[in-house]
Amino acid sequence: MGADDILLEVEEKMETAVEYLRREFRGIRTGRASAALVDHIKVEYYGTPTELRQLAVISIPEPTLIVIKPFDPSSLKDIEKAIFAGNIGITPSSDGKVIRLAIPPLSTERRQQLAGQLKKLSEAARVSIRNIRRDGNKEADRQEKESTLTEDQAKHAKDAIQKLTDQYEKQITEALEAKTKEIQEG
Repeated sequence: MGADDILLEVEEKMETAVEYLRREFRGIRTGRASAALVDHIKVEYYGTPTELRQLAVISIPEPTLIVIKPFDPSSLKDIEKAIFAGNIGITPSSDGKVIRLAIPPLSTERRQQLAGQLKKLSEAARVSIRNIRRDGNKEADRQEKESTLTEDQAKHAKDAIQKLTDQYEKQITEALEAKTKEIQEG
C-alpha cells in the first residue's frame, strides 16, 4: 500500500461521510414539499420492509403538497401506517386511492430547532472527516517507519490528506448553508 492507496482510501471515506450528511439533510423537512421527505420511508409490504419510492409514484403538484399514488392500491393502509411511524411530523390523509401530505409552514421556533439539528449533523460529519484525516496520517507515519514510504512521500501524502480534509469540510459548510437557507425561506 503506497501513498496513492492511502489517499484513495481517505478520499473514498470522506466522500462517504459527506454523502451521508447530504442524505440526512434531504430527510429534514422544510416548509416546501419534497419527495426526499418520504421516498426513503420503509413500508412493510408482504412481510418485507420496502422503500416507499418502490411502491408508489410520489409527486409534488403544489409547493406544499406531496401526493403518493401506490402501484398496488391494497398497500395504501400499510403506506399510511409507515408514514405515521416515520415521524416526519405530517399527518397523511387518504381518499382510498392516493395519500396526500399537506406540508404546514414552519414556525420560527421549529426553524431554529431544525437549524440546530443541521449544525449537529454537520459537526458530526466534520468529526468524521477529521478522524479519517487522523487515520490517513497514522497510516502514512506507519509506512514511513516501515520504510514503505520515504520521508518526502509521507510528507507529501499528509499534505494531500490535509487538502482533501479542507475540500470536504468546505463541502459540509456549503451543504449546511444551503439547507439552512432552505429552512429559513421555507
